[in-house]
Amino acid sequence: MSERQLCWRVKPNKPVYNPLMRYRRTFAPGGAFFFTVVTFAREKILAQEPAILLLRQAFRSVMVLHAFKIEAAVILPDHLHMVWRLPEDDGDYPTRWRLIKSYFTHHWERRDDLAASASRQSKGERTVLQRRYWEHMIRDEVDWKRHVDYIHYNPVKHGLVERVVDWLWSSFHRYVRMGYYAREWGEGVGVEMSGMRCGE
Repeated sequence: MSERQLCWRVKPNKPVYNPLMRYRRTFAPGGAFFFTVVTFAREKILAQEPAILLLRQAFRSVMVLHAFKIEAAVILPDHLHMVWRLPEDDGDYPTRWRLIKSYFTHHWERRDDLAASASRQSKGERTVLQRRYWEHMIRDEVDWKRHVDYIHYNPVKHGLVERVVDWLWSSFHRYVRMGYYAREWGEGVGVEMSGMRCGE
């Protein structure tokens, strides 16, 4: 056997390193995760109130069988950010996202979706939400606070409103009622988000 052939031999039961598979999702039962989900081709479908209501319905439907807690959320016209807390015995957020996205897509009544790629057509997929999403496992309380602040400041960051409190589709209002934020939070100074990699 040549030296080249020996280099490609793999011992039984030993995992093979594939340099093309650089990204691996992290699973942690009971953990908190930050997510970003984007609409297909950045279509601004989430700016419409029917889409917001349908998203809420999708989440409620999935939570019945696959419980989790939404600790913070913001819905913008072409993407959304959330922090979830998973049950202590369950770290399977991919199944939850698959079911939520599937529910939303199949109940979305819009007729003028963008043209689907051949790959999407072969799978019967509509062009509503991007297949992939960004996820980050929250490391500690400081990391949690940074991501929750990022979520709530996001409408200002994207120029949709001048004040955080003016964006309706955000858990910021619940946090104000709980006393976590003042209504004026984020005004005038901006929010420091250095080093954040949040997908959008």
